[in-house]
Amino acid sequence: MIQYISTRGGGNPISSAEAIIKGIAEDGGLFVPTEIPKIPRNFINQLCEGDYEFRAENVLGQFLTDYTDTEITTCVARAYGGSRFDNPRRAPLRVIGDSFSVLELWHGPTSAFKDMALQILPHLLNKAMKKLDEKNQIMILVATSGDTGKAALEGFANVRGIKILVFYPDGGVSKIQRLQMVTQVGKNVEVIGVNGNFDDAQNGVKKIFNDRDFNSKLENLGVKLSSANSINWGRLVPQIVYYFSAYADLLARQKIQNGEEINFCVPTGNFGNILAAYYAKRMGLPIHKLICASNRNDVLTDFFKTGKYDRNREFFKTISPSMDILISSNLERLLYHETGDSARVKKFMEDLSTTGSYEIDSELHEKLKSIFWADFAAEDETLDTIQPSHGTLRRNIKIRLEIIARLSLYQLQAHINFRRASCKLSENVSMIWMNLKCSSVCMKSVKSRFQNISSIFNLPLKFILRSARKMKWNSALKDLRILDTRRVCD
Repeated sequence: MIQYISTRGGGNPISSAEAIIKGIAEDGGLFVPTEIPKIPRNFINQLCEGDYEFRAENVLGQFLTDYTDTEITTCVARAYGGSRFDNPRRAPLRVIGDSFSVLELWHGPTSAFKDMALQILPHLLNKAMKKLDEKNQIMILVATSGDTGKAALEGFANVRGIKILVFYPDGGVSKIQRLQMVTQVGKNVEVIGVNGNFDDAQNGVKKIFNDRDFNSKLENLGVKLSSANSINWGRLVPQIVYYFSAYADLLARQKIQNGEEINFCVPTGNFGNILAAYYAKRMGLPIHKLICASNRNDVLTDFFKTGKYDRNREFFKTISPSMDILISSNLERLLYHETGDSARVKKFMEDLSTTGSYEIDSELHEKLKSIFWADFAAEDETLDTIQPSHGTLRRNIKIRLEIIARLSLYQLQAHINFRRASCKLSENVSMIWMNLKCSSVCMKSVKSRFQNISSIFNLPLKFILRSARKMKWNSALKDLRILDTRRVCD
């Protein structure tokens, strides 16, 4: 059975269920598996024959060895089954050319790739609580740079025995991301804006976790803290699945031969997503290079190029706020796996905390460079890359109207209790519009929201109102697909 230990050497080995409940080790380190399982030779061929749920069951079972097969199957079915995702493939692979494909990770309920993990984490945590007979109420603390917050709120909303508190940098997330969070419905959810950037929010959450006196007082009150950030192993391990799934799709389409190495290019902030790819590589998935892609906050690019991690630099607010990070927490896990030396890792993290930097030796640096390649894109380069693929979005009126209608409905959620409305969510906007006319007070608020949309999309208000009345909408708030509009709205 695989057990989990702290990257900084404190405490005894524990089960994956315990690691998921704790979220972070008592010494401030992150939980890592005592061993990384190796997949058998026919493992990937078997994945080709199944759907995403089948693949998830098989990959998760490699690490969560204290969970029964039935428990894993149940968690996977509740997370990815039904209509939570708008694509039956869950994470479909779109082949762009002979040597380039895009893994679509935005088909979950919040249109963020974090849904791939945060739809299943609540179920893994719930099972862990039952397995360990945990009587305390779990309080989830989350620091978010944008996507994680809404995805975590959506996943944990109204889950019995668990409450969630999300901290986001005020002014450091997009308009859409903020609206998604502050309009979240649920009896157990709370959202707080923090003065500062993501690193400030994340450091604050870590300090709470590491305050033993405070945690002891909470436990006396029947409350135990946990995390839904990628510092929690239960949040990280589901992300390993879609790397195997992508490879299996390429193999099934005969784009590659089994055993042929491929590269994964991963937009990177807190280093959790690309670390999941690293685990897949260590398990035996044929990966040549992991390309660490950053924005102007290029601390990781400099680290992989020079061997020095230095957060003492200017912080930039960019059009990709989820990557606006200078302290990449999950890098600690990589350093542990590549050194096997918890004392050394602890010293790195202490130096980072006190001086803002640390430097690895040349041997470790060369080792990391053999696995990773890193670079960054400036704002203009990012926009120039987006334009060829998404420029038609602005020119295509039909798609534009659909975006307006969806965004309109989303804005209305903060002001209207749709459960009391006479029309069902599956009915069209014009029906909802007629119901709203019954309240002049409500209409004033609604009109204000439409005016905001008018300014965002630079379209006449009358045009938007007319489009909203006519637009038929079959999946309403549950199925918002606004990932591509975030760049437009920012």
